Amino acid sequence: MKALGPDARATREYYDNDHQTAAVKILPNEYYVAKAGQGMMLTTVLGSCVAACIRDPHTGVGGMNHFMLPGGAQTGGDSTMRYGAYAMEVLINEILKAGAVRERLEAKVFGGGAVLHQMTYLDIGNRNSDFVLEYLKVEHIRIAAQDLRGTHARRVNYFPATGQVLVRKLAGSRDDADVIRQEDELQRFMGASPRAGRVELLGGGRKPAVGGAGTAAAGAGSSAMERLRAYNQSGRVELLQRPPKKEKL
Repeated sequence: MKALGPDARATREYYDNDHQTAAVKILPNEYYVAKAGQGMMLTTVLGSCVAACIRDPHTGVGGMNHFMLPGGAQTGGDSTMRYGAYAMEVLINEILKAGAVRERLEAKVFGGGAVLHQMTYLDIGNRNSDFVLEYLKVEHIRIAAQDLRGTHARRVNYFPATGQVLVRKLAGSRDDADVIRQEDELQRFMGASPRAGRVELLGGGRKPAVGGAGTAAAGAGSSAMERLRAYNQSGRVELLQRPPKKEKL
């Protein structure tokens, strides 16, 4: 897998005929930042993984990442690049480099589904969801919308210039090759790395640790999570005049 940072910038560019726009496909452990005036769509498919879509509404600078595991790795190497702490830090830093102002950033977050039966015991989807919500809370980045957890895979299309997100729930996730490959890779990695279940946020103790379901750290953030969910329920979520599994956030 690619290392996060400049080398992990997604490179799969194409023209999307359905939406009549330039597009970039974001794979696991990748990110992409669209600069001001660069009208385009960023797209990814998520199972238990999470994607954060972050932008500065004033400049239109924004980007998307795609991470597989919460927190930060215990050791160095390629395995660290699967973790949310790295993916979030890199995405935010690259957005700021492109001209965004940190105080204006807003986020929309997606994924964290329990899509394959053999993965449910690891609870990765819930842990990824808890992590990204807590990370954004600690970093004081407003959550404008979220579609997390559940049992469906998702296809997410993000338009950084406008902030529009189109989410399609993939009812037949077992038939989706991208999701199956992602979940199989994650299962192999978890099986080969017993320490992968231990999660810490980076930053010299500045950020709280986020553990698996049932940990004290996760429990301590439950009230904050409830507030975030209440906020999202009051936000703008529209159903498109298309199949009922597709939502606009």
